[in-house]
Amino acid sequence: MRYFLGVDTGGTYTDAVILDEGTSRVIGWAKALTTRSDLAVGIGGAIDAALSQAGVAASDIALVSLSTTLATNALVEGQGGRVALVFIGFTDSDFERAGLAEAVGNDPVIRLVGGHGHSGDELAPLDVAELERQVSRIGSEVEAFAVAAHFATRNTAHERMARDVIRRITGRPVTCSHELSAQLNGPRRALTAVLNARLVGMIDRLVSACERHLEDISVHVPMMVVRGDGALISAEIVRERPIETILSGPAASIVGARWLSGERNALVSDIGGTTTDVALLRDGLPEIDPQGARVGRYRTMVEAVAMRTFGLGGDSEVRLVPQGLRTEVRLGPRRRVPVSLLASQHPAMVHAALDRALSAEVAGEFDGVFVMPVPGLATGLPSRDAGLLERISRAMPLSEVVRTRLDLPALDRLVARGLVVVSGVTPSDASHALGLMDSWDASAAEKGLRLFARKRESSGERIATDAVAMAQLIVDRLTEQTVECLLETAFAEDAAFADEDPAPLARHRIVRAGLDGHRGVLEFTARLGVPLIGLGASAPNYYRAVGKRLGCPVVLPEHAGVANAIGAVVGQVSQRVSAEITSPGEGRFVAHLSDGPQSFGDRDEAFAAVEAALSDEAMGRARAAGAEHVRLIAERNLSEVEIEGKQVFINATVTVVASGRPRVAHA
Repeated sequence: MRYFLGVDTGGTYTDAVILDEGTSRVIGWAKALTTRSDLAVGIGGAIDAALSQAGVAASDIALVSLSTTLATNALVEGQGGRVALVFIGFTDSDFERAGLAEAVGNDPVIRLVGGHGHSGDELAPLDVAELERQVSRIGSEVEAFAVAAHFATRNTAHERMARDVIRRITGRPVTCSHELSAQLNGPRRALTAVLNARLVGMIDRLVSACERHLEDISVHVPMMVVRGDGALISAEIVRERPIETILSGPAASIVGARWLSGERNALVSDIGGTTTDVALLRDGLPEIDPQGARVGRYRTMVEAVAMRTFGLGGDSEVRLVPQGLRTEVRLGPRRRVPVSLLASQHPAMVHAALDRALSAEVAGEFDGVFVMPVPGLATGLPSRDAGLLERISRAMPLSEVVRTRLDLPALDRLVARGLVVVSGVTPSDASHALGLMDSWDASAAEKGLRLFARKRESSGERIATDAVAMAQLIVDRLTEQTVECLLETAFAEDAAFADEDPAPLARHRIVRAGLDGHRGVLEFTARLGVPLIGLGASAPNYYRAVGKRLGCPVVLPEHAGVANAIGAVVGQVSQRVSAEITSPGEGRFVAHLSDGPQSFGDRDEAFAAVEAALSDEAMGRARAAGAEHVRLIAERNLSEVEIEGKQVFINATVTVVASGRPRVAHA
């Protein structure tokens, strides 16, 4: 007998499942809290409990596969390590495009002359001496480097040179933009490289934590990681290209949803602690986004499922947004540790602070809000940020940390760096107060909600009368925002609205009237035209109301709470590589390969050479990614125009896909 172990590490929980290869049945599953300070603790707890429930010995595990939402969550919340961008041959206006400047923020940028033209010819030599000087100056202040050069997809030489210099001087991880995408659009490639570099430390810690526990229990088998398109890659590769794990958890959930439900056409919505991920399952397969994964406000060049990720989950921050004389409750996009969870870990401190606040006649601004430090690289911090971090020595009330209002922006920056987490009232606390959950400290949740209910609307009235009313207000708001997320995705996937912005459509008054079944001089009816598959541990708490609002069937599969972990072990290994062929002049064809451009005098000769090179590269990548029995599929996409009855070649893209099942340990 052989068994597969699937693990999914999310923002709040880490899940583990044991799948019997012979019967394709889940025979054991478990959840444990994700332990940010040491991920191995939560991973180990989930794995050990799943093995125990299944009655399976660790030595019987033949394959381990990991999915995660940590990378997705980090990008949605604007978190990640401090990085440096090496920007070669670009202009100031290039830096402002594609959200690159916003993504870099206050991190250092090294601007250098160099780069290549569209034909792959060098525009100017790379200034290696200046690169060495600046890298030596800032190398100790960053966790990783991102390198992007002008037209690097046409000639990779300057990016490779810069990478070698950085590694020689600092030993830090380096991400080159050409390694992540063969597409044009330098600023967006640079953005993708920056985000990848920012995630290197986080994903390395995750993979190492899982490997550490597997070593402790003597599991010595291949370990795979789910990529954003649902395919599997080896743990070694994901350490270098962690951005490929954005939408890893959501992609695994779609694979798991198909496997669990048997539905071929449905809207799949996976609610976690930090995000809600929504995608369309069409004819049994998830759509792949041809423009690259969109996560939060960033459009990357990473191939991934066509999924919309929203900062909405069970642990979303509860905010008050003034709307004239009214004040509206809104959730997310930032995550907070639920008060009920914090109280289960630090009961004396949390209850004492909550009781003090409740006994006061006047509500305080930071009542029921706590902060905790998280281990991490704290170099390069402004003095105020460093001083504030020093005061946060343990889990403690925010009111004991903030001395002036100038500390609040510093706190936001520490949270963005992943050095501090904030605890406060969340939908999970509301679910405890309403009896929908009993995982943590319901008494602390009730106290936190009572404090929040004391906050005032713009009109001066209290937000809610008591804890239960406040909890219901939050759960109703979660239902309404979930409906918005689902409608936005539905409009985006409906061909009739292909040229429309789906966000305003989802929130349009006429759509709302249709959901309400408006009957007047005009009558409107609107509903979701496909079933809704609800995934995530809290989906049964919320999605029946969501389905009722949308007028559609709701499927809540058995094991829906661990669908990501199931999807992690039923996928395929797949590697896709592409190269472009251009024609700078009649009778001349240039193949832009990863080791540099090659010229040919014949078009067919160029195609043959490119397909051979890409096949070798794809086969090598697939085997390195852990595949066996690899299959190759080659595709050509030509661009030609007709001039005076003659077809004239413009350019072409050749793509080779190598795929196969992951290698497993044999008894």
